[in-house]
Amino acid sequence: MDYMTVTNNRVVSENGKFDRGLRTISHDEQHWLDAPERTKYKLGVTVYRCLHGRAPRYLADHLISASDVAPRRRRLRSANLNHLTVPRCRLSTYGYRAFYYAGPAVWNSLPDELRNSDSFDSFKWFLKTILFGHY
Repeated sequence: MDYMTVTNNRVVSENGKFDRGLRTISHDEQHWLDAPERTKYKLGVTVYRCLHGRAPRYLADHLISASDVAPRRRRLRSANLNHLTVPRCRLSTYGYRAFYYAGPAVWNSLPDELRNSDSFDSFKWFLKTILFGHY
C-alpha cells in the first residue's frame, strides 16, 4: 500500500499509526483495491474506453487488435478472441509500465466474457469483482 492509502484508511477508520488491520478495513468496509490491482483496474478501464471510442486518439493508436495482424488471421485463436497485440519491450526500466505494453497485457489477461462486455458499467463492476478475487 502506498502512503496516501494508509493515511486515508487511518483517517476514515480512526485507527492509530501502528494499528493492525488497515488492509482488512480497506478491502471489506471501503471496497478499495490495493495498488497493483488498482493499476490493473485503471489500465483495463482505459483500454475499454480506447476500444469503444471514449478515450483520446493518442492512446487508442497504441492498441492493435490481434485480428488486424495479417499472419495471425489464419493461424492463431487470439485473432478471434478479441485479444490485442502486445509489442516487444525495449527498455527494462520503464518499458513494461508503459501503456502501449501494459494495457494490452492486462486486457489479454481478462476473461473472454469480460472483454466482450456490452456496457461500460457492467465492465467496471465485473472487473472490480475479478480483481477483488470474488470470481
